[in-house]
Amino acid sequence: MAVHRKRFRVEDIVGGEMPIPDVVEEAPPMHSEIMAELRAIRAQMAKGAAPLSGSAAMAAIDASTAHELAEARTMLDTYRAQIEQCEKLKVELDLIHDAIDRTKREIATLHGKSFDGGEMAKVNGELGAVVGGTEQATQQILEAAESIDQAASAMSKVDSADQQKRLADDIQERVISIFEACNFQDLTGQRISKVMTTMKFIEQHINAMMDIWGGVDAIKAHVPAHVDSRSDDEKLLNGPKLAGDVGHASQDDIDALFD
Repeated sequence: MAVHRKRFRVEDIVGGEMPIPDVVEEAPPMHSEIMAELRAIRAQMAKGAAPLSGSAAMAAIDASTAHELAEARTMLDTYRAQIEQCEKLKVELDLIHDAIDRTKREIATLHGKSFDGGEMAKVNGELGAVVGGTEQATQQILEAAESIDQAASAMSKVDSADQQKRLADDIQERVISIFEACNFQDLTGQRISKVMTTMKFIEQHINAMMDIWGGVDAIKAHVPAHVDSRSDDEKLLNGPKLAGDVGHASQDDIDALFD
């Protein structure tokens, strides 16, 4: 735009009038106007970018918080599951500890009252006495029976009354010897009763230990397969038949084989 030169007072005083050149030039933009424009541009940029940046930041924060919360919940669930497993394991370990402790008490009782040297020696001594007494009584009965048989045979061949009387006295003496030998049965019964008492005591505590570990059915599951290592002759020696045993041939069955 055109700039008009201002007329100063000195020129009016002199009385002359200096020529005023017509200068037309473009005025440069003012600093304040430039700064105002920059501030306006910056304000417009802030208005358009600030809401977008803030929402994106909030969304990022929410996403990060949700992810961390999910991880924390997953870790917490894992810890809870591990704690439950540990509690179950503790219960099982307590049961095993209690079973072992009770088994130790039963074994200690058996060792103190049955399996120590004195008690087992006593049982062995009683069984040995039964075997020895039975053998001795059997030998005495057989000798007496043999003497009776001989005396009876001799009595039928003699005619003298004195000889017959001596033979009859001898037979009577041998009969008394048989009666005396038969007293072994009473002693044997007493000895066997002592042994049976000890065996029942052992059986009672063994059954208690089996009950601790689940009973007979649970024990059977761990029994190894039976392997018969006897020879052919040993397999034929099954011992005398007990009353009620099955799988044995009776005397009638044997007699029927010869009919």
